[in-house]
This record gives sequence, C-alpha cells and structure tokens, in this order.
Amino acid sequence: MPPTTSHNAPDSVPTRRELNKAATRQAITDSALGLLRIQGPGNFTVEDIADAAGISRRTFFNYFASTEAALAAVTFGFLDTALRQFRLRPAGEPILESARAALVELADPMTVAPMAELYSLGKTNPQLSRSELEAWDHCTEQIIDAARERFAPATDTGAAAVVGVDELYLRALAGSIISCGKAALDVWFARCGGDLSPESLAALRQLLIDSMTLLGSGFAGTASPSTPFPDRH
Repeated sequence: MPPTTSHNAPDSVPTRRELNKAATRQAITDSALGLLRIQGPGNFTVEDIADAAGISRRTFFNYFASTEAALAAVTFGFLDTALRQFRLRPAGEPILESARAALVELADPMTVAPMAELYSLGKTNPQLSRSELEAWDHCTEQIIDAARERFAPATDTGAAAVVGVDELYLRALAGSIISCGKAALDVWFARCGGDLSPESLAALRQLLIDSMTLLGSGFAGTASPSTPFPDRH
C-alpha cells in the first residue's frame, strides 16, 4: 500500500498580483516593527507606517485596520509559515504529531525572530497588549481552520458536519496549542531576556517543538531538559 499523503494539493504558483500584494503587506509589517523599535508603542501613526513603507494611507487600510493589526501580523507571518508546513503533512497523521513536525521543518531559527522580537517588546511595553491579543486570537482561529480541513474529508457532508461534531475538540486543541506556544515564549524570555541571537532563537525554536511533544504525550513525560540556552551577560 502506498504511503498516506496529505489531502491538500500543493500550493499553486502565485501570480504576479499575489506576489505584489504579499510584498506590500510585508513592507507594511516591516515598517511598523521598525517604527516600534525606534519610537516605541503609541508614538507613531498609520501615516508614519505608510510613509515608511512607501505607500498611501488608503493602501495601508486595504491591508490592515490599525497600527495594532499591522504589528500583530508579525506573529501571523510565523504562524502562516508553520501552517503551510502542517498542511503538507500526511492526512492520516495525528494532528499534534503534524504540528510538531511542521515546527521541525522550520530549520532556520531566524524564522521565529520577528515573533520573538514582538513578544519581547510586548513584555516590556504594556501598550502592545492589544497587538498581542489580536495576534493570538488570529492564531487560534487559523489553527482551528487548519484542523477542520484535516477532519473534513472524513465526513459525508464536509466541513459543516465537523463543526457540529468536533467543534469542542477543535477549539480545545487550538487553545492548548496556543497555550503551549505562549509557555515556550515565556520560558525563553525568562531565560534569555529577549536575546535575538541565533543561539537564543534556536533555543526558542526547540522550546516550541518540545511544547508540542509534551502536549502530544498528554504531559506524560518531559520535554528535553537539556535545551541549550546562551549565557546571558
């Protein structure tokens, strides 16, 4: 019997318009994060972000509703990358195993850098709490959608039936994944203090992977206690 493969077809090649939209969106989030670094939360406007990104105010609002939403999208970027990997996993694989494998596939620890930086800034700037809340809420809904896609083919009537039968499971699962992700970030920040060196980010990536291992085992064991952390000076 051939190995089980994902029910999702490979992503189609993006059009030039899609690439341009993605580039504009990335320019906006990069500009928002850059202004946050320099000026601090609450000290810049939509117009400032638009100017820094080389776009109009109107174009900004085609992508985001507020400065907070633009900052929250920094976290979305990491999640979207992880979800793309998740959707490539075999359809019959347990969801939490797929989630862990998706994180393992993100081999470059720098993929977590923007999310880690925004999280660190939020820990020291309470004004960023709206962006953090928006980011985590978005992440939860995206995980629910991805998990629902995984289950939908197993039903006769598609995703609608899954909503009725497994909604509690889906939401409990997504909430647990998000809580584990937050726990990994909390431990990383407590130990590394927001250090964004490659060594520190590699430790964060491993903590995220270990948190999924813990969740997948029902917390029956421990994640690797030997996750290396760079010395703090």
